[in-house]
Amino acid sequence: MSSHHIVREKQEPALLVANGAACSDELLGQLLEWSPFVLALDGALPRLLELGIKVDAVLGDFDSIGMEEEALAPYQPLRMILAENQELTDLEKGLQFLVEEGHSAVNIVWATGKRLDHTLANLTNLVKFSDKLTINLLDDHSRVYLLPKNFEKWYPAGTTLSLFPIGKVEGITTENLLYPLRHESLETGVRIGTSNEVATDGWVKISHQNGYLLMMECRD
Repeated sequence: MSSHHIVREKQEPALLVANGAACSDELLGQLLEWSPFVLALDGALPRLLELGIKVDAVLGDFDSIGMEEEALAPYQPLRMILAENQELTDLEKGLQFLVEEGHSAVNIVWATGKRLDHTLANLTNLVKFSDKLTINLLDDHSRVYLLPKNFEKWYPAGTTLSLFPIGKVEGITTENLLYPLRHESLETGVRIGTSNEVATDGWVKISHQNGYLLMMECRD
């Protein structure tokens, strides 16, 4: 797989590669093509290099990377960012680094599909960094992002959409979903909005009054 294309710095989302289950080459290639900056967590670096993918920086404590400087020589220039803070997860460290570097948006891959505790923690980061970054978390079956208070997007009929609350979300109203919500609430552990569908080709509109509501665009 070829390295990412060169695009104007920080005008397209950065790409952060975590160390969960790999996505398809097709999805990864599409994201790399338009990513001006590629950051890998240290556990993912050997896997990426095996695929022949160039990254701009790698972040972690490097205790388990298992690669000597000689092995990394063909991939220079490569920034090595030491991040030893044990109070943060590796993904949190990566997102904080991107904020400090001045990025405003990021796509995240390889962040699902292995340990469930890591997957759930990674999803909460969409809320934790919501005032600093626009975040999309993607794998081969889902695209997840935090909804603004008022949202609209065109979808074909039958598209599977799940609304997942982080905590309690109140005053949710939807248009053009098979199972509509009319000024209703969703709450983690009480009621969630999984496996809804777009009713007809056209615009889906979703609004909510307060809380953090994740959109999951899903496909089997």
